Amino acid sequence: MKPKKQLEIQSILGKLSNYQKRLPGLMNQALHLANARWRLRRCTIGPFVQVLGNPRVDNWGELILGEKVIIDSITARAELVCNYGAKMEIGARSYINYGTSISAHQFVKIGKYCRIGTYCNIADNDFHGIEDRMTLPPSAPVILEDNVWLGAKVIVLKGVTIGHDSVIGAGSVVTKDIPPRSIAVGMPAKVIRTF
Repeated sequence: MKPKKQLEIQSILGKLSNYQKRLPGLMNQALHLANARWRLRRCTIGPFVQVLGNPRVDNWGELILGEKVIIDSITARAELVCNYGAKMEIGARSYINYGTSISAHQFVKIGKYCRIGTYCNIADNDFHGIEDRMTLPPSAPVILEDNVWLGAKVIVLKGVTIGHDSVIGAGSVVTKDIPPRSIAVGMPAKVIRTF
C-alpha cells in the first residue's frame, strides 16, 4: 500500500510542478490579452489578440484586428494610425514587431499569418506633394496578402500589393507590386527569386 500511495503523491506533485512552471507564462499571456482589450478599446478585435507594451493607436476610421494578432511594442513603440474614413485590417495570427508604423488614409490590409519586422513603415499616402507640400496627395490602397514577411526597416509605399507567401528583404523600399511567392530586395525592391 505504501509504495502505491507514494507513487500517487509523486504523480500529483509532478503535475503541480508542471503547473507551477507554466504559471508565469500563463500570467504574462493574460496580461497581454488584458492590455490588448484596453489599448485597442476603440477597435474591432478578434479573440486572443495580444499587445506587448504601449503602442500608439489612433483610430478615427475602422481598425479591425483578427484573432491571435500580436503587437509588440516593448523595445520601441509601434504605431497604428487609421485616419478619418479610412479602413485598416490586420489578419488573423499576424505579428507586428516593435518600432513599426502603419498608417491608413484610405485602405491598408495585412493578410493572415504575416510577419512585419522591426521599424517597418507601411503607408497608403505620401503625406505631402513634392511641389506643394501643404496639400495632401491622393491615397492608394496597400495590400499585403496572406503569409507575407517583411524584414527589418522595410518601407511599403502607396498603391502596392505584395502577393501571398512573399518575402521582402531587410531595408528594402517597395514601390511596385510584388507577385506571389517571390523574394524581393533593394531600393526599389526587385524580385530576385520566385518559388
